[in-house]
Amino acid sequence: MAATSPSPKLVLVSGVTGYIGGRLVPELLKAGYAVRAMARRPERLRDQPWREAEGVEVVKGDASDADSLASAMEGVDVAYYLIHSLGTGPDFAARDRRTARTFAEAARRAGVGRIVYLGGLYPGGEQLSEHLASRKEVGDILLSSGVPATVLQAAVILGSGSASFEMLRYLTERLPVMVTPKWLGSRIQPIAVRDVLRYLVGSASMPADVNRAFDIGGPDVLTYREMMQRYAAVAGLKPRRIIPTPLLSPSLSSHWVGLVTPVPNSIARPLVDSLVHDVVCEEHDIAQYVPDPPEGLVGFDRAVELALAKVRDLDVATRWSSAVPLGAPSDPLPSDPDWAGGSLYTDDRSSVVRASREALWSVIEGIGGDNGWYSWRLGWVARGLMDRLFGGPGLRRGRRHPQDLAVGDALDWWRVEEIEDFLLLRLRAEMRLPGLAWLELIAEEDEQGRTVFRQRALFHPRGLAGHAYWAAVYPFHGIVFGGMQKNIAKAAEEAERSGAPARWRPSRKAS
Repeated sequence: MAATSPSPKLVLVSGVTGYIGGRLVPELLKAGYAVRAMARRPERLRDQPWREAEGVEVVKGDASDADSLASAMEGVDVAYYLIHSLGTGPDFAARDRRTARTFAEAARRAGVGRIVYLGGLYPGGEQLSEHLASRKEVGDILLSSGVPATVLQAAVILGSGSASFEMLRYLTERLPVMVTPKWLGSRIQPIAVRDVLRYLVGSASMPADVNRAFDIGGPDVLTYREMMQRYAAVAGLKPRRIIPTPLLSPSLSSHWVGLVTPVPNSIARPLVDSLVHDVVCEEHDIAQYVPDPPEGLVGFDRAVELALAKVRDLDVATRWSSAVPLGAPSDPLPSDPDWAGGSLYTDDRSSVVRASREALWSVIEGIGGDNGWYSWRLGWVARGLMDRLFGGPGLRRGRRHPQDLAVGDALDWWRVEEIEDFLLLRLRAEMRLPGLAWLELIAEEDEQGRTVFRQRALFHPRGLAGHAYWAAVYPFHGIVFGGMQKNIAKAAEEAERSGAPARWRPSRKAS
């Protein structure tokens, strides 16, 4: 599968901030390809371990913008299309259609030798869910583009951090007894993420006359109910008691999944809609071009073992929340004191901390996820639930690593916008808001050499609703941000005294 030409083939990877794209780049490099990684905001890739590797070029580009694509595709041999608008709203299919057409036309004009796309496995002869129908349509657009295309069609992808795996994991671990919808009896052929990546890399060297879709799946065909019981066995859990009922529609099921798992309703709904169908491979023709490994494809139990080992070792390279959804806030941070963008509300607080900047920074970088937000816990939980009800991420996304953060990481309902070690953590809100919001946590020193903790909340309102929102929440800032100011300082001082990692233990009053 490795490239053999003296000058390595150049491949363009779109969707590189996403779950598959972020894992594909190092696999392509190992196979001998030169990689051009395209992102709408390249700075989000700054902390990727492969960012400075030999053979990697990072470019700014938008798959829906023909001009930026023309530049990004110059000299490209193979273009990977790893983009979809899952979870971005009711018009996601139209957005995917337009983006696929723009990408395909740009590839044709640039003389790209092949397009590779990862789509969804679907049954023939059935009316498909909107999500699967859109994935099929995108594949058809690329296959009819005039550029040879490889369309890989997969069902459930098993890997640490994938949305499908997280959904399976949390449903099984959190619900020993459950009343379940009838789609748990649908037959599914899951595939391990390492096999998906192997097929993606192998597709880059297919003969020029190959222009078709391929079903890809692992060696096991299981119902979702069997997958849950097999997961429980691998994870060392007791067998789950599963009581099927026809009363739970896909819509109700997606809300149920959204409450129990970190996957929000906006993503759970299309995933559940897809599971209503039997999704089983009808052919294995891919093996003619990408042969099965000598040890065979990864089975379900082994895929779960590998994923859980990654979770335990805190070695999850990318997560479903890695991708920044289309339409997410992307404006630059307003500069002070005047901002041409319009109204800007701020809440600026600072206090002296009787601890080193290193101790304070250990608390700041460990904020969120299981460590919480060092303030009125009930208020944060209630706001997170409200956000999930309106289709936002809420607090369930957690964090990639309990102590380490990198630019682009999802952090509960925030995204890490900027991080300067021992100085600044800037977060951008991705919750449902009538405006744009940021939170800055800063470790400074004053003229006397004392550690100062500064905290800034910024909000740029959109319309009257935005101004009304700020007026409604501002009275609670003393509790939320004032409490955060005090508790982070206390945690830093305790970390300084004990030398132990900082962790918030709220009092009853704080809770």
